[in-house]
Amino acid sequence: MFGKIPGMTFKGNYGQGAGRSVQTSSGAGGGGGGLARGAGVALPILLSGGGFGTVLVVLVLLWLFGGLGGGGQQPAPNQGQHQTQSQGGYNLEHCDQAGAQNEYADCRAAATFESVHDIWSHVLPEQAGLEYREPNMHLFQNSVTTGCGHASSDTGPFYCPRDETAYLDVSFFDQLTQLGGSAGPLAQEYATAHEMGHHIQNIEGTLGLSDYKNPGEDSAAVAIELQADCYAGIWANYAQRQDILEPVTDQQLNEAIQTARAIGDDNIQRRSGGDVDPDAWTHGSSEERSRAFMSGYQTGKMSACDTLNRGVYRD
Repeated sequence: MFGKIPGMTFKGNYGQGAGRSVQTSSGAGGGGGGLARGAGVALPILLSGGGFGTVLVVLVLLWLFGGLGGGGQQPAPNQGQHQTQSQGGYNLEHCDQAGAQNEYADCRAAATFESVHDIWSHVLPEQAGLEYREPNMHLFQNSVTTGCGHASSDTGPFYCPRDETAYLDVSFFDQLTQLGGSAGPLAQEYATAHEMGHHIQNIEGTLGLSDYKNPGEDSAAVAIELQADCYAGIWANYAQRQDILEPVTDQQLNEAIQTARAIGDDNIQRRSGGDVDPDAWTHGSSEERSRAFMSGYQTGKMSACDTLNRGVYRD
């Protein structure tokens, strides 16, 4: 069981028992073959090194359809079917306790996952004219085998389009603070909602447009990541409207913004001891990431998140 996290965000008993819809596992840790290439490009949130020099490179797994940016236009295995089994002794039984979703990081992630369905199941049809399908979530310890290959805790949170599953070892939140991020409740929910934003892009058929072989501040890779940040803001907007969350405090909002800034490419480059090089960016600057989140949060509109300039959203 992961340690308690102070601060309430989920309202009443919302999300209590949400762990029942999340798959869990505990791997042996250590090596492994790495995320598969060919079937998928291994570009997850990556934590490497250690101590003060820990470097976080925030990326995403993309499934390549024959070399074309196909996004989510082909059905994925297990779509809409939550994987509830647990393996290796790690489970979320403690998430059945009253208030657990506001105390434990893994229960909070599970509750955020549950809320994604309640929000995007109507926002996506209303604003994009697309049918929503439910993703899966897998919380793990040490290591995990996914539809996109093997990953360890050092990989950090990532979304695998091939099995439409978001993967997370919540020990990531402890590492995030080393970059200047926050372990506050809304900050954690932002990170989870960002990965679910990639699922929305997968449904839209745009996720595969990102090309990490061609980075840069004006690249498609940056546009995709900023849109996922903005979609996380939309989640926060509607979570308040629908009485899923308690009213967000200024402190909680600032913690989410602090975290978005912490995982900006420029901040990561500085903390890794290098120069700021916009030509190498894949996720956007600290300013861009925090601004994208706030655009979604303040408007609740997918049109405000149109970083790809598609012009397909309904206000």
